Amino acid sequence: MAGTLPPHIDLREPRWDQSTFAGRARHFFMVTDPRNLLLSGATLEEARRLVQDYRAGKVSAGVTEDQLWRAKYIYDSAFHPDTGEKMVLVGRMSAQVPMNMTITGCMLTFYRTTPAVLFWQWVNQSFNAIVNYTNRSGDAPITTGQLGTAYVSATTGAVVTALGLKSLTKHLPPIIGRFVPFAAVAAANCINIPLMRQRELKLGIPILDEDGNRLGESRAAARQAIAQVVVSRIGMAAPAMAIPPVIMNALEKRAFLKRYPWMNAPLQVGLVGLCLVFATPLCCALFPQKSSMRVSRLEPEAQARVREKSPRAEIVYFNKGL
Repeated sequence: MAGTLPPHIDLREPRWDQSTFAGRARHFFMVTDPRNLLLSGATLEEARRLVQDYRAGKVSAGVTEDQLWRAKYIYDSAFHPDTGEKMVLVGRMSAQVPMNMTITGCMLTFYRTTPAVLFWQWVNQSFNAIVNYTNRSGDAPITTGQLGTAYVSATTGAVVTALGLKSLTKHLPPIIGRFVPFAAVAAANCINIPLMRQRELKLGIPILDEDGNRLGESRAAARQAIAQVVVSRIGMAAPAMAIPPVIMNALEKRAFLKRYPWMNAPLQVGLVGLCLVFATPLCCALFPQKSSMRVSRLEPEAQARVREKSPRAEIVYFNKGL
């Protein structure tokens, strides 16, 4: 192999050990880096070329190992791991912090009136629908009807939850009302993600052996993958929607915000952003991206396919999605 790179770098795997939380966290700090959104199309294509050339046994002279890993993370930030398609900009994980910072900050600021609750829950679920579709597991298409059902159901669930809890907290301390948006977001995640990925629940997601060879599809693997993503998404939202309300409730009692009420929204958005910078990669790292399951836990038909193709396999692997 030409160039200065060793031939044994496995670009199918992250740079850091994914069996440890610290390794996964370092990986996702790279994947969710908002600066990746500023990269040009030419930079993305160059990263893809470097990665694909290296996988094919070719590399340009002078490319270092650090440059190759940087290209891999640029490639991973913009292209779907299963389909290889370029992902829509706002659906990429690198868009999570700036998009959620703005939306969540506004949800926490404008939660007092019904029209504001309706509008920001709708905006949030529209964004979530794009993210859930963009980061789905596997390479199976999803129909327009399935997309529409998931979107409408999740938006309705979030709005009903928000309005219902808002009415229940009318006579409670104001601080309680500030947590209504989080309850609505948690409920919506439990609806939106399974519905957006319902095809995976019905038909299964690709399962692989340790060498990356496809052994079939599994519905049990899909259920585990989706459950892990739901937990991660709720965990991701928790600090950003639980810590700023407490701080803002204390600040609103002081003279500064009474004198400059227009600072409420910028402060709220900034606090949410600070939480999300850390919560997003750390909660993505709760579970390995390349998740695993024992063959004995698969549904019988999936077990039969695995036994037929790889009789000695005890564990299968799959992309859980994000």
